[in-house]
Amino acid sequence: MKLQDLLYRVKTLKLIGLSNIQIASIHFDSRKVKKNGMFIAIKGISTDGHNYIETAIRKGAKVILVETIPVNINDNITYIKVVDSNKALSVIAANFYNNPSKRIKLIGVTGTNGKTTIVSLLHQLFGLLNKKVGMLSTIENKIVENVIESTHTTPDILQINLLLNQMIDMGCEYCFMEVSSHAIHQGRVNGLHFNGGVFTNITRDHLDYHHTFSKYLNVKKSFLDSLSKQAFALVNKDDKYALKMLEGTKAKKLTYSLKSLSDYTCKVLENQFQGMLVQINKIDIWVKLVGKFNAYNILAVYGVVKQFDFLEEDILKALSLLNSVNGRFEFVRNKDAVTGVVDYAHTDDALKNVIEVINEIKKDNEDLITIIGCGGDRDKSKRSLMAKIACDLSSQVIITADNPRSEHPDDIIQDMISKLNFIQKKKVLIITDRKQAIMTAGRLANKNDIILVAGKGHEKFQEIKGKKIPFNDMAELKKSINII
Repeated sequence: MKLQDLLYRVKTLKLIGLSNIQIASIHFDSRKVKKNGMFIAIKGISTDGHNYIETAIRKGAKVILVETIPVNINDNITYIKVVDSNKALSVIAANFYNNPSKRIKLIGVTGTNGKTTIVSLLHQLFGLLNKKVGMLSTIENKIVENVIESTHTTPDILQINLLLNQMIDMGCEYCFMEVSSHAIHQGRVNGLHFNGGVFTNITRDHLDYHHTFSKYLNVKKSFLDSLSKQAFALVNKDDKYALKMLEGTKAKKLTYSLKSLSDYTCKVLENQFQGMLVQINKIDIWVKLVGKFNAYNILAVYGVVKQFDFLEEDILKALSLLNSVNGRFEFVRNKDAVTGVVDYAHTDDALKNVIEVINEIKKDNEDLITIIGCGGDRDKSKRSLMAKIACDLSSQVIITADNPRSEHPDDIIQDMISKLNFIQKKKVLIITDRKQAIMTAGRLANKNDIILVAGKGHEKFQEIKGKKIPFNDMAELKKSINII
């Protein structure tokens, strides 16, 4: 593509060199630059792309986009100065792939909990309605049923536009996308045209990055604020910040709720490990998912699909066929009726939701053994909260390692137990080795008891000192309760 076409709608402050040249590729990582490529120097959190301009040139870059023009100019290179490289990248990426977000119905889902589940359920649902669909999520990216490895909750803006373009080439009409607070803040969704946005809820999370809850809230809100008047904004009215999230958005305002009058309402009539009976807008339907938090997820999905032209009968039938998402309230049961549950719950709020669902289903004579840890290099304030919730709502708690990353797992565990009282501590076993912790839970469980392994869900590894070591919670859980 010609450079002048790539720069359409980009506010340039200065251009040194030729604009009528052909660009073969775009990169903001100097290591990936190829011959006749364009390198965009971005000032990141830990690195500054301006320090790698010479590397990019050596690798074949013909155009360098910067916020600060280097002192030493190469006469064979075109330099473009802009105010904000990130914003420029968003426009250029869209131009390079012919603005794919305007050629597909793109729905973004943001919030602390439920993003992955809602996006995955939407992908399932629209597939059941005979539509070709794409998905961008924490677990995986999908083009129809073709899986593409996912490395971030939200990919970078270049990858998003590439994937959207591939989806369109494969005949996809819709794409459902997780929109994380990091991605919003870092400009990874800038320049995308969304047909709708969903807000699930907001609780304390990622404060290691955003520092304050107020900043975290405002970042999430900025996504809904950016929606056009042709789009819709669907929010969970039961979250106390929901109506605030709608302030300032130009989009069509819609709400869903389990507790109050809304555009879309739901009641949980019956709850079992095998599924639940729910009433959605006064229609009873059996679904395979479990728990109040999943009732919210299903209702959000229903609210989204109702914005498009599908028959009610077809929607409800498809809802009843939806399967649980990998690593989200996945359960198994052995011959002694010991139930094992694996769930991604890695915040205090998510953990509380999962345990409360289990306690609603289980009988009084059945014990719940909860296995939890906390991730290293992340918000430390939630560690003691998660331990307290586990102790207050479980019969037995085993505290173990999660993804310690650069921290020592024993230090994380000490943070978790630091604010437990005497009664809470009596419920706690500390077993740092996660495999051993799960095996111990299996030995402690009696007939009809329940084991919850929380925190990692779908992840198939433990992250320790920069290395990802293979580890599968569900596989270890099955071994511990003798399910081969």
